[in-house]
Amino acid sequence: MIITCRRPGFLAITLIWSLPLWGCTLTVGSGKDFIRIADALKQASDKDTVMVFEGTYAEGTLTIRKKIIMIGIERPIIDGGMKGEVLAIKSSDVIVKGFRIIRSGSGTLDDPAGIRVYNVKKVILEDNELVDNFFGIYLQYSSGCIVRNNKIMANASEEQKIGNGIHCWKSDSLTIIGNKITGHRDGIYFEFVTHSLVWRNISKYNLRYGLHFMFSNDDDYINNVFVANGAGVAVMYTKNVLMYNNTFAESRGDASYGILLKDISDAEIIGNSFTDNTSALYLEGANRMVISKNTFRDNGWGLKIQANCMDNVVQENNFISNTFDVSTNGSLVLNTFKNNYWDKYEGYDLNKDACGDVPYRPLSLYAVVIENNPVAMLLFRSFMISLLERTEKLIPSITPESFRDDHPKMKPLDL
Repeated sequence: MIITCRRPGFLAITLIWSLPLWGCTLTVGSGKDFIRIADALKQASDKDTVMVFEGTYAEGTLTIRKKIIMIGIERPIIDGGMKGEVLAIKSSDVIVKGFRIIRSGSGTLDDPAGIRVYNVKKVILEDNELVDNFFGIYLQYSSGCIVRNNKIMANASEEQKIGNGIHCWKSDSLTIIGNKITGHRDGIYFEFVTHSLVWRNISKYNLRYGLHFMFSNDDDYINNVFVANGAGVAVMYTKNVLMYNNTFAESRGDASYGILLKDISDAEIIGNSFTDNTSALYLEGANRMVISKNTFRDNGWGLKIQANCMDNVVQENNFISNTFDVSTNGSLVLNTFKNNYWDKYEGYDLNKDACGDVPYRPLSLYAVVIENNPVAMLLFRSFMISLLERTEKLIPSITPESFRDDHPKMKPLDL
């Protein structure tokens, strides 16, 4: 399935922007113009190119204050020596490419990072490796920046001892594309970030969330992979978000979700794959959502939708081999289910229109019991529960009558 970004021209314009290539070229390395990167940065003028050759450079915090291109040749190492941030960018129109940036300081007061971008525009960070830094890449009060094709790696075991892989704060029109992030607190973190695109990133084995965003409106998240994080994605206090064609897998645990949606509105979740999560999609205070053309497979709960959610449309999804397809904690249903495929559906299709002639009620009695009494999970697959489930399907008495799909699909949808 091909999905077009809803903001025409935004993607193309963002990805073709680059700094004009003119000015002088300054070389750094053994036998070159400069031995130290700091000396080359001090000597450089706007629009110059600083080429850093293979080697290890341990010079404390390096600061870029001019509109330059800094390129690493054969992956030179910039070593922060575990003191403060490694590279600080305080000028617009900067490109940094081809470096291995390691060992920033650590601490929650000053949030040191491998690369930190301060209050600027149009910075490109591309094809770098950031290893064992507190934060990998940190952008604040910035706009029009691109973070592309970087590898960001850490091996933290506790959340308080590590920052986020890509951390974005009060910024606008960012493009986060093609990065691989592992071993941080959150893989990617947005707070007060607007009109931005997160595209084709792989976020694995992070301690908390693969992607975490709060108060960040009008953003798009497309074709990303979130695997084996504490939880896949958390979206909180946000509106007007698109999440297309992402993969959410192997988020397991009492508080683990493929996606957690809390107090959000006017979002679209389309074409995603949810596999092997404790809870695939959890909605709390989520309103006016379109949840369509997703596949929920082999999850504990496919969809948990709390009673404070309303005006959501769940249509044309596949629910396959989940322990519970749907669960809720209330009896009032203000959401719409239609034309989904449910592998537990046992109805028939006499008119051969590919939709069942008998409505399907995806909310099982046992799911309702578990929601209010988790300890009842001990009775899973018992004869008594099977008998109660069968009785409830024939004579609904506890599950909401309006919680149903009137036209369930007979075969899985080709998504």
